[in-house]
Amino acid sequence: MKTISIQGGKMTVPAFILGCMRMPRLTPQEAAGVISSAIDMGVNFFDNATCYTNGQAEERFGEGLSLLDIPREKMTIQTKCGICVDRGVFDWSEKNILESVDDSLRRMRVEYLDILLLHRPDLIYEPEEVASAFDKLEKSGKVRYFGVSNLMPMQMEYLSMYVKQPILFNQLQLSLEQSQLLDQLLYMNNKTTDFSFDRDNSTLDYCRMKGITVQAWSPLQYGFNAGGCPGGCFIDDPQFPELNAALQELADKYGVSKSAIAVAWILRHPAKMQVLLGTMNPAHLADSIAAGDVELTREEWYKLYLASGKYLP
Repeated sequence: MKTISIQGGKMTVPAFILGCMRMPRLTPQEAAGVISSAIDMGVNFFDNATCYTNGQAEERFGEGLSLLDIPREKMTIQTKCGICVDRGVFDWSEKNILESVDDSLRRMRVEYLDILLLHRPDLIYEPEEVASAFDKLEKSGKVRYFGVSNLMPMQMEYLSMYVKQPILFNQLQLSLEQSQLLDQLLYMNNKTTDFSFDRDNSTLDYCRMKGITVQAWSPLQYGFNAGGCPGGCFIDDPQFPELNAALQELADKYGVSKSAIAVAWILRHPAKMQVLLGTMNPAHLADSIAAGDVELTREEWYKLYLASGKYLP
């Protein structure tokens, strides 16, 4: 299993994360099967969030985990807090962070979280409250490490002025079709294309400078649907004939699926990212994590990038 070293060895984690957003669709027995299969493949890192079906994803994960005899230390469990769907707000208040962690621990039936991420920015948060919450969670042993989701550089800089715990992770969208993290670097100062728009203020470069590990979400998906969730999968989608042809050519060369090649494209980037896979199908998970055995050449990486609709300026 391909692994990633976090900030000089604070943690060593698999390059792949199993996202549990879709787990409420499963029975507890089916959830247990998915968890067990993932661990057997070496994917022992699980991602959740308090807002996923209003806590049902965490609850179903906990129900499935309770049916298994897996030592807690053999797993890395991460969840996110801050999006409060029922209240229609983002909330990084100390009260909400502390209550959210307690609720997550209860729902997932575990005594501690390996990682807590702040889930998207709360536009009116008080940094002193976040700092106090992190200190209490660390001191109590309820949370070991901390990170963020979908934050830009100055947001992380400002937060770091107050919290003493290092920000170890930033969960960001990245796929061959949704490559905004990279595009502006190539097309900067070019008035002829929307690819030149700076949508994230060099977040990827900032994370690399600070040793923050990027967790790439929706690695096989494109766009957003009307509800603001990731759109469909570009694999075998007729809207993307050139991309799928390039993926198929390399899949044939390396003896893996097109999904694995699309994931390998992310892993080939020197930022050493993790890839968050949201499938609840163990066969599909196995297909995708075969990417860990693929090392794309520079020419192959650019071939895929160009096949996704970009061009070299």
